[in-house]
Order: sequence, then C-alpha cells, then structure tokens
Amino acid sequence: MAVPARRWSRARLVGALAAAVALVAGCGGSGDRPGGPAATGGGNGTVQVLYCGSLQNFMEHDLGPAFSAATGYHYQGVGGGSTELANQIKGKVRQADVFVSASSKADDSLEGAANGGWVSWYVTFGSTPVMIAYNPHSAFAAELKAKPWYQVITEPGFRLGRTDPRLDPKGELAIEALQQAARIYRDPGLAASVEKSSQVFPEQELDGRLEAGQLDAAFFYSNEAAEQHVPTVDLGAVDVAAHFTVTVVNRAANPAGATAFVHYLLGDRGRASLAAHNVTLSTPTVSGDAGAVPAPLRSELPRTKGSG
Repeated sequence: MAVPARRWSRARLVGALAAAVALVAGCGGSGDRPGGPAATGGGNGTVQVLYCGSLQNFMEHDLGPAFSAATGYHYQGVGGGSTELANQIKGKVRQADVFVSASSKADDSLEGAANGGWVSWYVTFGSTPVMIAYNPHSAFAAELKAKPWYQVITEPGFRLGRTDPRLDPKGELAIEALQQAARIYRDPGLAASVEKSSQVFPEQELDGRLEAGQLDAAFFYSNEAAEQHVPTVDLGAVDVAAHFTVTVVNRAANPAGATAFVHYLLGDRGRASLAAHNVTLSTPTVSGDAGAVPAPLRSELPRTKGSG
C-alpha cells in the first residue's frame, strides 16, 4: 500500500516560498545590474578566460570563484603575457572565450581578417602604473630609498628584472620608462645600457625571482606590488601604465558564458573587486566595432571609440 505524501500546512508552504524568493534575490544581488546574464544563475558550461598575468590573484582568488557562484558557469583561467596569449589565440594554440589584456595593442593584433578576425571590439576598464619593486633585503635597498632610481639601477652589480617586450606589455612599458627617463634626466646612454644589462623572465616568474633574492629589483605594476607586499619606488616624472581591456573572442565556444563573464567584470561587484585589488577604475569605453558588442552589454557601455 502506497504511503500518502505528507501535506504541508499553508503557513509552512508560504514560509518555504518566501525563503526561496529570498535565496534567488541574494544570488542576483544588487551588485549585478538586473536583466543582464550575470544577474541570473543557472549558467551552463565552462568559460575559458585568458588574462594578463598581472591580474592572476584577482582572477583566480576573487573574480573567477565569485563569478561562478553568482552565475552557475564554471570559470577556467590561464594567465600569461598579453602579447604571448594573443599569439596563442591567433595560432590556435589556446582556445579562449574571453581575453583580458594589459594593453590594447594585444587586442589590435587580433582584429581584422589578416589577423584571423578573433577580436571585433574591446572595452578598456582600468589602469595601473609601472613602478620599480625591490627586494627589501637587497644590498641596494637603502640606496633605492635615498637616491633617484634611475641612478641606482645603473650601479655595478645591480640586478634588474623585466619581462620580454615581444611577449608582454610590461616589458615594453619597462623599456618605454627607461627611454623617458633618458630624455627627462638627460642621460642618453641610460636606456641602452640598462636594457642591455637587465634580466628578462616570463611574467609568471618575475615575482618569485625577486622574492628569492635573484633580483634586486624589477619593473612591476603597482597592483602586483601591493598584492605581493613588496616595497616600491615611484618612477617620478616618468609616466607609463598598463591599460586593462576585455573582450568576448569571436567564435568562442561559450559565447553566452563569455558575455556573462564580461557583464560580471564590468558590473558593480566586479568593479568593487578591481578597486580592492588596486586597479584604478575608468569609465568602460568601447574600441573597435561597437555594433558587434553583445546586446546584454551595450546598455553598460555608453562611451565608444572607433567604428560602430
């Protein structure tokens, strides 16, 4: 004989429905603007995100897990030099749904038929200046505190690290910083001599080598230095900075998930997290074909550059 289902009282039923409504409201949250893909849970599949290595801590320990919890999509990220990652997308070495870069040049290298047409638009959303980060136990630490940085780095035995400009925008910005310093401080040989003597490493290795004492100092973005808790020296009159961009890659395996990720990144929660990770926020600005931006994102991107 079948056992009849237990009947719920009207009060218990109302209470359960109220709890369910509250749970759904909590998942959406005020941090994700209503109506967008990041405001509703239940996303399916994995979102593959290739991102500049300077945002690794932010991506892997903050935004990625938070995005998955809020939307139901599974986040999977790979960090590296932006130019190197762009080359991997172009060469079909890695598949990406979303590309987050530290330089618009990496996005530009993926635009147009000649470059495979992987990118049609991108959004610039923040920046961070380049600084000299140094090992506090270095024999040159005291000098870096007391003397101009552009003098200390030329001293015999000083070990300065940077990334490869062919693979990473930070390496290109490091050389630009040296060239600016040479002009500003009227030292024509500064850029060439330091560039020749500096040690070049992949972005993922630079912080470890600095911490291990294999380098006296290195060119870092300010957000990296803050998260690694390493002391820094401001570049003074020299002004170079990374400008972070994001785009949904054309022919993405999960375009809906990619759109949801960008929506979350540019939404209130994502921007609050960026600020907490020492990224200077800017008004999200579209470059390229604004008409190619997915519809759920257009209302959040009022300013455009380029075509569209």
